[in-house]
Amino acid sequence: MEAAWDIAFVLFQVWLSIVVGLIMLPAMFGMSLGFTDIYIKVLVKTLEWATLRIQRGQNEQPTLPSQSANGIIEKDDGSMEEKIRQLRRSHPDNLAGGDFTLCDAFYFCKKGIENIVEDQVTQRFTSEELASWNLLTRTNNNFRYISVRLTIIWGLGVFIRYCILLPLRITLAVIGLSWLVIGTTLVGLLPSSNVKNWLSDLVHITCYRICARALSATIRYHNKENRPKKGGICVANHTSPIDIVILANDGCYAMVGQVHGGLMGVIQRSMVRSCPHVWFERAEMKDRTCINNTSVMMFKKGSFEIGGTIYPVAIKYDPQFGDAFWNSAKYNMVSYILRMMTSWAIVCNVWYLAPMTRQDGEDAVHFANRVKSAIAQQGGLVDLSWDGGLKRERVKESFKEEQQKMYSSMIVGLDCHEASVGPE
Repeated sequence: MEAAWDIAFVLFQVWLSIVVGLIMLPAMFGMSLGFTDIYIKVLVKTLEWATLRIQRGQNEQPTLPSQSANGIIEKDDGSMEEKIRQLRRSHPDNLAGGDFTLCDAFYFCKKGIENIVEDQVTQRFTSEELASWNLLTRTNNNFRYISVRLTIIWGLGVFIRYCILLPLRITLAVIGLSWLVIGTTLVGLLPSSNVKNWLSDLVHITCYRICARALSATIRYHNKENRPKKGGICVANHTSPIDIVILANDGCYAMVGQVHGGLMGVIQRSMVRSCPHVWFERAEMKDRTCINNTSVMMFKKGSFEIGGTIYPVAIKYDPQFGDAFWNSAKYNMVSYILRMMTSWAIVCNVWYLAPMTRQDGEDAVHFANRVKSAIAQQGGLVDLSWDGGLKRERVKESFKEEQQKMYSSMIVGLDCHEASVGPE
């Protein structure tokens, strides 16, 4: 029995030496020994082979289910005026003019049914659809049954992710989070000074780099000359809680966010002792604003009313290696973190955009929309004018009124485009 414990202790020492020497220490100094890059390259080649094999299998078995990348239905993006005129021309009496006709109602019925089936808001709070299977069970369409070789590769991937990578990642996460709690608590005991600020930044960036290795994160930063500077406000699209880990690997931030309980609450309370983070209570604790990796939705105008410099940042995750989106209605924080740790990796690009300020005569709402559009364009995301809160709230009356104004302006003979236009 003692021999078994001795062997276990030796194995533990070897495991800890590998974790500390080959992963943790290089991460603390912002260095990499290249293991992650080799792992990603091998993974890319494997997924490319699996994609080709799946495509060949689909040709041999055409009954396999497939989903359109364009959504459930194909929508017509024509304007209200054009579509209603087409309806009137198709009438047997070839209706024309600006008077109300009963057939106009068919346009609104059609648009209503389209949005019941698939609207622009709720689909942003579900996982992004993949063009091909990435050998993860959570995204499969029974593709692993196409061939014996594909089944073997899938099974090997399960073993690697759960029996090798998961223990390694949990070890790194425990070390990183423990150091973050202990380090920020100790630094918080020091009096306010430049030394305290320097130690706080050092603890934060070191621990976040260790946590990034716990996710096998590969992050590519672009336009580093535009990195946010002290005194400004960093604004980014929000896909996941790990956005913080991604950004903080390249610099330190004083964050603004919601108060959490449990483990997250312990981490937040320790962090705020050493750095002036701002945690606040939301009226509705279930209100989350994480948007999937396809779109950018309305920013709250508060940050844009201050009048300071805004540093836009676009974050785009590669869904091929793992889904970074946090569906808070479906998974709690622990379940979400476990899903991240059992994915292949977290691969993303971060673009620092040129700093932006409010223009003369520009209000906070238009400034926020201008920043949002810049982020969407750089990250290849869809720019939506909807508020993310609509996933649990009713549509504002003002949006309905804008549609009514468009129709009424057409009826009374005004140019429909002169009326204010809301998002569809």
